[in-house]
Amino acid sequence: MQNYDDFRIEPFILRNKSFYVKRDELLDPLLSGNKYWKLYALIQTPKERYKQLVSYGGTQSNAMLSMAALCHDKGWDFHYTSKPVPAYLKEQPSGNLSKALDLGMVLHEVGHDDYADCVQHLREDRDTESLFVPQGGADPMAQTGIEQLAGEIKQWQQAQHIKRLNIVTPSGTGTTAYYLAQALPECHILTTAVVGDKAYLREQMEMLGELPENLTILEGSKKYHFAKPYVELLDMYHDLLDAGIAFDLIYGAVMWKVLLQHHNMMEDTVLYIHSGGLLGNASMLDRYKHQRML
Repeated sequence: MQNYDDFRIEPFILRNKSFYVKRDELLDPLLSGNKYWKLYALIQTPKERYKQLVSYGGTQSNAMLSMAALCHDKGWDFHYTSKPVPAYLKEQPSGNLSKALDLGMVLHEVGHDDYADCVQHLREDRDTESLFVPQGGADPMAQTGIEQLAGEIKQWQQAQHIKRLNIVTPSGTGTTAYYLAQALPECHILTTAVVGDKAYLREQMEMLGELPENLTILEGSKKYHFAKPYVELLDMYHDLLDAGIAFDLIYGAVMWKVLLQHHNMMEDTVLYIHSGGLLGNASMLDRYKHQRML
């Protein structure tokens, strides 16, 4: 019998339904899940190649923390631009922001009205020793690592003699889902829009190229506002935890919620790719507590 540990893939039962989960949250405490694969090319890059990395986005972003960890390891400066940080968070940083600052991240706050222009300036202001990485690691550079991920999945699929496979991963920008679909044309890639709606996700992925035919964007019966606390998502988080695996409250809880709504229409084996992000749960659980939902 195949040892699932070789691939970090294990069977998973949730609400009497059978799945497999690729445990990519175990890759590294700070650089895990899809962020590991998106930044894989940079992980392999010699530290002498760059002196600094520049990016932007939310102040509790999983990608932000992963880039901070990468830069700390490489000895690169990390400059990160965000919209204004709430006063309470500035006074007492927590979650991913606290860890990223501890790792040496230099945070630049920009007003809401100037944010778009500032991001455009970051994109254009390049030099040979500075690397710009878009929000969430949504960059063609990510293709290298995601093809590596696809190779592991294909190897496991062949070893298990699985003819048809559904691969599930949540999407912010859709980068992981897009490149997985390209690399595994014989598999069906399923995702859902966690940031924005289906139209926004399609737009983001089309910036990378034409959408592969084997890529499907699932929609749930309810649309959840990004990173907003919902009782049903907290319940989903606890159900997953009780079933034996911790997932993040923002991406994982939403994807599983949507997946369960469509599961009865799926005849083929389902493999869920764990996208990591567990360190962000602490600050998210604080929000639930603050709103007296926990």
